[in-house]
Amino acid sequence: MPAKRMGMIPNAHFRKDWQRFVKTWFDQPMRKKRRHLVRVAKAAKVAPRPTHRLRPVVHCPTIKYNSKVRLGRGFSLEELKAAGIARREAPTIGISVDHRRTNKSVESLQRNVRRLKEYRSRLILFPLVNKKPRKGDASAEEQKLAHQLVGTILPLKRGKQFLKSEKSRVPTEEERKANAYHSIRQARANAALIGKRAKKAKEAAESLDAPKKAAKE
Repeated sequence: MPAKRMGMIPNAHFRKDWQRFVKTWFDQPMRKKRRHLVRVAKAAKVAPRPTHRLRPVVHCPTIKYNSKVRLGRGFSLEELKAAGIARREAPTIGISVDHRRTNKSVESLQRNVRRLKEYRSRLILFPLVNKKPRKGDASAEEQKLAHQLVGTILPLKRGKQFLKSEKSRVPTEEERKANAYHSIRQARANAALIGKRAKKAKEAAESLDAPKKAAKE
């Protein structure tokens, strides 16, 4: 950039001490190999258990992405209870748990419960003590069939399997007259005023019953 008017002539020296500011990545091939060896060693250490834990299917946040699904952090306590799996037992059999997550719809709850039951049906559970197997532990024949699963457990299939598409049709007269905004506001008002309305109806019923009781006496 040339100098203007009576300003100082630029004389910036950007080549000084460039070693501090330039980063090189010549060790990437060996880093890749080292990560691979660490994964192999970890898989051998936990064998025949899977290398990853089972994770739930969740919807992405925000209106822009909520139609997409991905694997979440862990199953909610409600999902574990519906699937018949104890909270403390789940991490011991390879199921990730997220106690902060809550279910906002019945569809997602049922979907993850089915996912848990499918995983539980395929699971070969080794007994802690071979001489004293507990209920649900695998037999000796089943233990021989066990092999280690490397990678994501029950991977998510990309596509429109979670979105129900409807064929185009002409809307009915009832659908044309329906007002979604009004219906939602009315339902919200009914939920907020249900207690006051019940109390008012009870007081009205008691006030009507009072003269009848006095007449009988």
